[in-house]
Amino acid sequence: MIINETLRLYPPANSTPRKVERQVQLGKLVLPASLELDVRFHHNPDLWGDDVHLFKPERFAEGIAKATKYNPVAFLPFGLGPRSCVGMSFAMTEIKIALSMILQRYTFSLSPTYVHSPMLRLTIMPQHGIQLLFRPLHADA
Repeated sequence: MIINETLRLYPPANSTPRKVERQVQLGKLVLPASLELDVRFHHNPDLWGDDVHLFKPERFAEGIAKATKYNPVAFLPFGLGPRSCVGMSFAMTEIKIALSMILQRYTFSLSPTYVHSPMLRLTIMPQHGIQLLFRPLHADA
């Protein structure tokens, strides 16, 4: 749940650039040809609720399908179809192993000096880094 919520808020690729090839009308909105769009995912309050910008891992308590109201394109942290990330399985395995190794030995919390300031680059990254406080679970660690 925590990994999925983290990927929802801070996906590896924050958006998908698209170019309108010919003029198209979406409801009352007319998109002219050659318009470049930056399609962003995972922040639609109609799907995720009014608390869309809050970190709430319990959104995924009953799985991804239930969290997305069975919308297969609502949660795309690694893309979809032929454009999906080839490293998706590796990345998910890597994060699970790294977290399990850390959680076996330590508890951690955010430093009181941490300032949340996500910065958009190719990926979303913390502008000032992430200051964490680690405490060993065992005296011998």
